[in-house]
Amino acid sequence: MTQHIAAPRPQTTSTQWWRDAVIYQVYPRSFADGNGDGMGDLDGVRSRLPYLRDLGVDAVWLSPFYASPQADAGYDVADYRAIDPMFGTLLDADALIRDAHELGLRVITDLVPNHSSDQHEWFRRAIEEGPGSPLRARYHFRPGKGEDGQLPPNDWESIFGGPAWTRTEDGQWYLHLFAPEQPDLNWDHPAVADEFRSILRFWLDMGVDGFRIDVAHGLVKAPGLPDIGGHDQLKLLGNDVMPFFDQEGVHEIYRSWRTILDEYDGERIAVAEAWTPTVERTALYVRPDELHQAFNFQYLGAPWEAAALREVIDTSLAAMRPVGAPATWVLSNHDVTRHATRFANPPGLGTQLRTPGDRELGLRRARAATLLMLALPGSAYVYQGEELGLPDVTDLPDEVRQDPSFFRAAGQDGFRDGCRVPIPWTVEGSSYGFGSGGSWLPQPDTWGGLSVEAQTGDADSTLELYRAAIAARRAHPGLGAGDDLRWLDAPEGVLAFAREGFVCTVNLTGRLVSLPVPGRVVLASGPFAVDGDRCELPGDTTVWWTV
Repeated sequence: MTQHIAAPRPQTTSTQWWRDAVIYQVYPRSFADGNGDGMGDLDGVRSRLPYLRDLGVDAVWLSPFYASPQADAGYDVADYRAIDPMFGTLLDADALIRDAHELGLRVITDLVPNHSSDQHEWFRRAIEEGPGSPLRARYHFRPGKGEDGQLPPNDWESIFGGPAWTRTEDGQWYLHLFAPEQPDLNWDHPAVADEFRSILRFWLDMGVDGFRIDVAHGLVKAPGLPDIGGHDQLKLLGNDVMPFFDQEGVHEIYRSWRTILDEYDGERIAVAEAWTPTVERTALYVRPDELHQAFNFQYLGAPWEAAALREVIDTSLAAMRPVGAPATWVLSNHDVTRHATRFANPPGLGTQLRTPGDRELGLRRARAATLLMLALPGSAYVYQGEELGLPDVTDLPDEVRQDPSFFRAAGQDGFRDGCRVPIPWTVEGSSYGFGSGGSWLPQPDTWGGLSVEAQTGDADSTLELYRAAIAARRAHPGLGAGDDLRWLDAPEGVLAFAREGFVCTVNLTGRLVSLPVPGRVVLASGPFAVDGDRCELPGDTTVWWTV
């Protein structure tokens, strides 16, 4: 067995660093290409770590880089202890972790426990050995319905569209809530639980600081795998209770994982991707003996409207207080339309859009939304490229798309490739500095003007706004940690709240609003005017003040 010597831990002056951390999501295939093959890799990420340090974030979350056939961009894992050659080697991962720690950055890796790849050794052997193979019990193999078993075992549908069951040549069916290449693991089998406890230890011994748990709400299925009936099964987030999501049994799994995390020094954490019907249900995943954080998808899905945002902020903070967990805030990730495009379109269109909308409006709102998010109590997540104000690429030709949901009717709308286009680093050059060999998804010809090089040093740029906001958040004692927030009187369509020595005002009306000046200006998302004791705040603008 390989003995791993963990990289030195990042130095910190506070405990529970994750309570107010700004965590940056890196989608490795689209961040930076180190070997010029057109695909991002670990060496590319490693080369850009100083950029992330200078941006001011506390941790880097890496989407999957494990050995995988890449049927779903690495979320179909064939070997949880190996690096896919397209991304590098274990030595590259070790070097990345060490460099990050030396720069004061923590590293969070994606873990995919709901399903494996159909090329995982367990599943390949289960298929080869046929019915009766002990390995089939580690997945959900079932006989079909009908006289000859020709119908699926139940009516469940895949999140990517189509049936959630595929029939094997020997006549049995296996469950996959996502692509057929992603068979669901059976967490009722003790070998599955044992294997993932071992995987946790492998990466913790490598020095990672935590895990983002993919489909954290999906591991346990209701006994008997009952039919659902007429519910809309394709919606990850909804009010319906599903027999394959958010079952009580998941909490026993996470309690066992917490004991492992607590054995390691340096405050290692776990973050749940848990799509639940309510924030209160999400809070159950972050009780003191379970996980540390859970993504706040209710906030991500909220429209750019004052009343809706205030309600989800209040609900989120209230839900987290009884369990002692920090709220989390996120505007974009690798599965949804970037918020610069989402806010450029009318509300109610969902998180997967096919239209660019009003680019100027979307960027103005995105900048205002970022300052609002970073002013809220708790931890914030930033998706790569949002600090550049990148929009979704909504006009990708069908022939270049790679999202598996695009090829299966109705699943997740099939337009996730638009937020995964490689990000630009330079004004000119091959793939705008992404790498010397082009990019795996085509970049728009306007990308150079949005690059890191173009925006660095421009005080009005979105990149410099992010740098200034994260620095101010770190410096101001009233921002980040805690759960204090006091709403202030404000006109309809305006949000104003106070925290310790700090006030945030957000005009969501789209028109100029006059407000009393609460203190000294710290930062603003766009131009505004102060006339005596009044602030003339344009629409879709946020201002931070110290008091």
